[in-house]
Amino acid sequence: MIKVLHFADAHIDLARQGRHDPQSGLPMRVLDFLKALDTIVDAAVEQKVDLVIFAGDAYRDRTPAPTYQREWGRRIMRLSSAGIMTLLVIGNHDVSPASGRAHALQEFDTLQVPNVRVISKPCLLGPDDLNGLPLQVIGIPWLNRSAFAASLDNEKQSNESLNDQIERELTALVESLMDQLDPKLPAILTAHATVQGAFYGSERTIMLGADFVLPGSLVRDPRLDYVALGHIHNHQDLNKDGHPHIVYPGSIERVDFGEAEEQKIFVTAEIERGHAEMQEHLLRGRKFFDHVAKLENPETVNQDILKAFPGEKQLADAIFRLVVYYPREWDALIDESDIRRKAESAFEFHFIRRPQIQARIRLPQDKSVSEIPPIEVLNRYWDVIPAKGRDTQALNKLAEDIFETAQRGQSEKEAG
Repeated sequence: MIKVLHFADAHIDLARQGRHDPQSGLPMRVLDFLKALDTIVDAAVEQKVDLVIFAGDAYRDRTPAPTYQREWGRRIMRLSSAGIMTLLVIGNHDVSPASGRAHALQEFDTLQVPNVRVISKPCLLGPDDLNGLPLQVIGIPWLNRSAFAASLDNEKQSNESLNDQIERELTALVESLMDQLDPKLPAILTAHATVQGAFYGSERTIMLGADFVLPGSLVRDPRLDYVALGHIHNHQDLNKDGHPHIVYPGSIERVDFGEAEEQKIFVTAEIERGHAEMQEHLLRGRKFFDHVAKLENPETVNQDILKAFPGEKQLADAIFRLVVYYPREWDALIDESDIRRKAESAFEFHFIRRPQIQARIRLPQDKSVSEIPPIEVLNRYWDVIPAKGRDTQALNKLAEDIFETAQRGQSEKEAG
């Protein structure tokens, strides 16, 4: 039985704005990410895991500041000193789009740090590569699009898109590596990639480069015993009730308000040939609250805003965003200074006002309502007031029948 710890998408220097810690000089939000990383490293050492897999994206980009490299290096060296075999998969934020440039984790390769191996090219690692562990690992880093495209045989290129060609070649590459697996040993596939069927969180806004998609059937191959993925920040197991587990642990700390409701975790798994037992471990990061208030009574504006606040204990040291929608004419009724005083215990408070202007139907300047056919007025109304799923075509047909009946009745009345 091999015990593996799997985490991904650390992005330790992503949140560099805001207050700084007076002792370390580091941004407080960076310390949040480092605390999560410390929790993971502590667990690996205390539980004496056999292998740690980091499935990519250590930093915000491939040119981290030396201070952040130092902090990342300290944690990885703890694993090295504890004798824990550690695999570092290169992610899309760790690699330059230009071919031949060094990646963000290059120093671990260059210095040949004991017990640490960087996966910067597709590979199959066996016991000799893993300090004698009776295990095999297929490693797929984020593949440079331009370099991969350059390797394609131009003479054999078909009418399919470049992305389709790259995905086909990538699938063939993974299949060829799986064909080399020893059926007697447990096998892990680790990749920084998108797998078909995975659900994206908010991280699409910070992704770099186009995604190549691995087919779900490829990673569900029974020759594999665990699939350790990175790249998507939303934790999910794409084969929860089957074998192998196909796991995105998600990012180690909330990146933005799009991840406010997500639980952040890392995973340990006990793996043997044909079976794996997985356990999720909660990372208690900084709390995020993303609330909305829609004001409906001008006499209770500020009270209604405060009702949207989390409880006092929850608010302390949390990052809180409150978006308030209200009629524009109520702007002066909002006591923002008092509201901000009520949020002083929060680590950050984002108060966003969204005054609403009543929509109006715009008519041609040379025409009055009486000069415009009723059905045209109705169509202008649909343009201003969204239909929200209503069948406007059917409603227009009904309206035309009503207008026609009314007009016929008016004509008969005038003729009589």
